[in-house]
Amino acid sequence: MKYYFSFFLICFATIAFGQTDSILPAKQTDTISKTLKPRPRKGEGPKKGDSVVVTIKDYKIITYARDTTYLDTTLTIQKEFKYNYIRKDDFELMPFANVGQPYSKLGVTFNNTSYYPKIGAKAKHFNYAEVEDIKYYNVATPMTELFFKTTFEQGQLLDAMLTFNTSRRLNFSLGFKGFRSLGKYQDNQAESGNFKATANYLSENNRYALLSHIAAQNINTEENGGLSDADLQFTSGDSDFSDRGRIDVLFSDADNKVLGKRYFLEHNYKLVRKNKDSSNVEKTSLALTHTFNYETKYYQYQQDAANTYFGDAFLDEIDDKAVLKTMYNKFGTQFYNSTLGKLEGNISLYNYNYYFNSILIDGDQTIPNQLKGEEVSLGGNYTKQIGGFNINADFKYTITGDLTGNVLNGSAGYSFNPNTSINFGIHASSRMPDYNYILYQSDYQNYNWYNNNFEKEKVNNFNFELKSKKWGSLEGNLTTLANYTYLKIDPDVIVEDDVETIAVKPFQEDNSVNHIKLKYQKEIKFGKFALNNTLMYQNVAQTNQVLNVPDFVTRNTLYYSSEVFKKAMYIQTGITFKYFTSYNIDAYNPLLGEFYIQNTQSLGDYPLLDFFINARVQQTRIYLKAEHFNSSFGKTNNFYAAPNYPYRDFVIRFGLVWNFFS
Repeated sequence: MKYYFSFFLICFATIAFGQTDSILPAKQTDTISKTLKPRPRKGEGPKKGDSVVVTIKDYKIITYARDTTYLDTTLTIQKEFKYNYIRKDDFELMPFANVGQPYSKLGVTFNNTSYYPKIGAKAKHFNYAEVEDIKYYNVATPMTELFFKTTFEQGQLLDAMLTFNTSRRLNFSLGFKGFRSLGKYQDNQAESGNFKATANYLSENNRYALLSHIAAQNINTEENGGLSDADLQFTSGDSDFSDRGRIDVLFSDADNKVLGKRYFLEHNYKLVRKNKDSSNVEKTSLALTHTFNYETKYYQYQQDAANTYFGDAFLDEIDDKAVLKTMYNKFGTQFYNSTLGKLEGNISLYNYNYYFNSILIDGDQTIPNQLKGEEVSLGGNYTKQIGGFNINADFKYTITGDLTGNVLNGSAGYSFNPNTSINFGIHASSRMPDYNYILYQSDYQNYNWYNNNFEKEKVNNFNFELKSKKWGSLEGNLTTLANYTYLKIDPDVIVEDDVETIAVKPFQEDNSVNHIKLKYQKEIKFGKFALNNTLMYQNVAQTNQVLNVPDFVTRNTLYYSSEVFKKAMYIQTGITFKYFTSYNIDAYNPLLGEFYIQNTQSLGDYPLLDFFINARVQQTRIYLKAEHFNSSFGKTNNFYAAPNYPYRDFVIRFGLVWNFFS
């Protein structure tokens, strides 16, 4: 990690010299022009004058859902929003003070992307790449992407990816994302490493197709428990504590980590394949499909000495470790017809083993150390495109097993023209909450439970999306939750008045919870200036206060774009304003790596202002940002990301994203 900055300087210095191929001069158009000589077929020599013109559209990106796009090297305001640690638009998130620490949620969506429960520690998984997050590549020539950004004291963030092929039909990629950041506060260091290797193959007769990846990931953070005297040392704005390293924190000896390894394979073979006449357009096919996924993961919390903040402990030294091993196989048959659409039926087998080291016997309470079993489910999906109208539906139904029930997704959409479309969808699912809500063991006495009486969480959702280039984009979600499971302070734990103790435990809500979310996006342009707006409204109807979200969140960016230096550089510069109404932000528990509800402290109702200057030179995007520059405007500090966890102070950060081609 310590060599990242030197590596960045070398890369930056060689931009003007390294791109010596025939990439066009920098303009705000995503183009690349290369002339290649094709490889001769076996037994044939090269033909005089043979050449292939390669454009940017020959560098394709394939998602898990089989959506295919091509490499985008333009500089847009959406790229600015995604230029962060998780490389996603964080509009609905509120980061903690240091990179790699948790995010508080400003918006929630309850469409379960995973049919099966997860290990838990959700606050530690924002940078954990799931199966759906892995991308595959199909490229004309080797391509490299380097992402670099400074962090907070003694560290950098680097995400490097190389993709290449041995033939047009067999492509590989190797990627590593690593960072280290000391942070401004005491005992707040964070670091991680994410390695990914992918392969995708399509046989010459187009009958056999394969997607595969290997992922090894670890996320390790020091946990200081938050500020021990926030009102006196932080909120008051006392200049003696402008050096954040002088502020007292709760812990100096705790850390937690997530480590996971995954092996994924999805392939299919077409038993029957017919084309339309002599063209390559497929008319009918019948294929056998198979998906395999094996993953091991553990979450660990360690502390050199027990602290009364979590209550009494069985041991003087804390070492909690939850392990989850899963293996998933899906076998299916897929039928496709250009008139009837695509129909698939499948059967899935899911084996799981979630465990701790030993059985816990505490008085008359016995807590097992393992949840182990097998789930068998039937499923199917259907897809059809008719002109501008499309239909998608899929379902799963468990026939053996206790963790899951069923899931049903359906959507229908229509494109009126290339600039206007509408889509409606429904989602219904039932499954058990995450494993750590059902079973957990800790060296702290208050953090041991076995909730074998918990019911399956049920989610029913209706959503729509209207997209218009003229009027903007409007999304809506209406969700009803049953048996909603959450964490809160255990009211049955007796705490002495002079001791600060937090005992958090899972609960299920007996009453239904209804959540409404509306999100609107629109950009207004006038000349070289533009105003990009994102607004979100949420409302929760609930008997008890178990789901807390802000009523209103807005982000407004006013920026200027232009070509400069005789069109050798394209720049964007502007100011981003973000604001959310005050609400009872969930508190963070570092022992569990989870957020829990609290209804005593309302936070928010403050603006966040960022100033940025971004530039594009050939295929390189350069970013410079002054984050939260309004933090020193007031006499008091009220910018918290969670109770006792401040948001970051004013800081200037820079970096780049660089694509180069061989």
